Amino acid sequence: MTIRFGILAFPGVQQLDLTGPYEVFASAKGAEVHLIWKDLNPLRASTGLMLQPTVSLADCPPLDVLCIPGGGGVNALMEDQEVLDFIRARAGQVRYMTSVCTGSLVLGAAGLLRGRRATTHWNAHDFLARFGAIPVEGRVVRDGPLITAGGVTSGIDFGLAVIAELLGQAEAETVQLSLEYAPAPPFQAGTPETAPAAVLSAARERLAPSRHARAAILDRISAAQA
Repeated sequence: MTIRFGILAFPGVQQLDLTGPYEVFASAKGAEVHLIWKDLNPLRASTGLMLQPTVSLADCPPLDVLCIPGGGGVNALMEDQEVLDFIRARAGQVRYMTSVCTGSLVLGAAGLLRGRRATTHWNAHDFLARFGAIPVEGRVVRDGPLITAGGVTSGIDFGLAVIAELLGQAEAETVQLSLEYAPAPPFQAGTPETAPAAVLSAARERLAPSRHARAAILDRISAAQA
C-alpha cells in the first residue's frame, strides 16, 4: 500500500521544518513523498539551502497527508490566493491536513483553524487566536484530521506521530530507531520556559522583524474580512 505525503516547498521555507518530517516520512514503509510548489524551479530555503520541488500545485496527485512547513516565507503565503486555494481544495481530500512551526499560520489564513486546537512556534503562538483557533501548548497537537506541530525540531516528533497514525506504532518506532532519534540536547534552552532570560531576550530580538511583518499581515487580513 502506497501512502502519499505532500510537503509544500516555497521560497524562504525553514529547511528543517521541511526536511525533518521529510526524512521521517520517506523512511516509512510504502511512502511516496512529494515536494510541492507552483513550478519545478529550485528554490532557496531561509538559511540558504537549495531545494528542488518534485511536482507543481497543478499536477499534484491525490495525497493522504499534506504538510505546510514554516519559516520566513510563510509571510507571503498568508496572502497568496493560489496557495491558499490549493490548501483549501485539498483539505477535504486528504486524510490529514498538517503543519510544522509557523506553517499553521498559513492554515489559519486558509480558514482551516477556526474552532480547532492548534499549536505553532512559541514566537507566533499568540497569533493563532486571531484565526479563530484554540491555542494549545505542545510539540504535536491533533484535532481530528488536523495535526499541527510546534517549532522547527518538533517536525521530527510530528513525523513519527503521523506515521504511527497511518502505519502503527511499531512502524513509527522502526523509523525512529533507523534514524537513531534519541534527542539529548547539550543545553536546556529549547523553550522560553527553560531558556535563560538573556537568551530569551536575544532570540526575541532576532525574530522580531519577521514577527512584526506577520502582525501587519494579520491586520490586513482582518481588515479585508471585516
